Amino acid sequence: MYSLLWGAIVVGLNSCVLSYSFSGSSVPADVKTLFVDNFQNNATLGPANLGQDFTDQLKEYYQQNSSLDLVDGNGDWSLRGNITSYTVAPIALTAQSQAASNRLTIAVSVTFESTKDDTKNFTQTFSQFADFPQTQTLAQAEPERIPEIFEKLLLDIFNKTAANW
Repeated sequence: MYSLLWGAIVVGLNSCVLSYSFSGSSVPADVKTLFVDNFQNNATLGPANLGQDFTDQLKEYYQQNSSLDLVDGNGDWSLRGNITSYTVAPIALTAQSQAASNRLTIAVSVTFESTKDDTKNFTQTFSQFADFPQTQTLAQAEPERIPEIFEKLLLDIFNKTAANW
C-alpha cells in the first residue's frame, strides 16, 4: 500500500512543469539555455572594466544558481543591457556640513526575453548602493563596494527572471 502511494508521489513529482533548485529558482523544465550579452558601461563614471566585470559575474551567477547552459547566440532566455548610472553622493553630514559618509550607487538597465513565454519579457532598471566612510576615497572604496553592489544587483535580476515563474 505504502509503496504504491510512494510510487504515485514520485511519478507526480517527476511530471511537474517546473524544476526547482536549492537557490530558490524555478526555471521551467523546457528552458535549457541562456544568452547573456555584454553589458556596456554607459555611465559617465566607473572603472573601465565595470561592464565586463558585471557581465562575467552575471554569467557566473546563473551558472552557479541554475541548471541553464550558457550559449553564445540565441538562448531560451536572453539578458541584455547596460550600466546606466554610477554615482557617488554624500549621505550624512557632520556639524561642519562635511560628508560623514558617501553612497556609491550603480544602476543597470536589463532587458529579459524568453522564447518560451513572452509574457515574462521585461525591460527594467535595477539600482543598488553601498555606503563608505568619508575617510576613504572612491578609489579605496571601490574594490569592496562594487562587488557588494553587484551581488545585490545579481540577486535582484536573478529573482526577477528565475524566481518569478
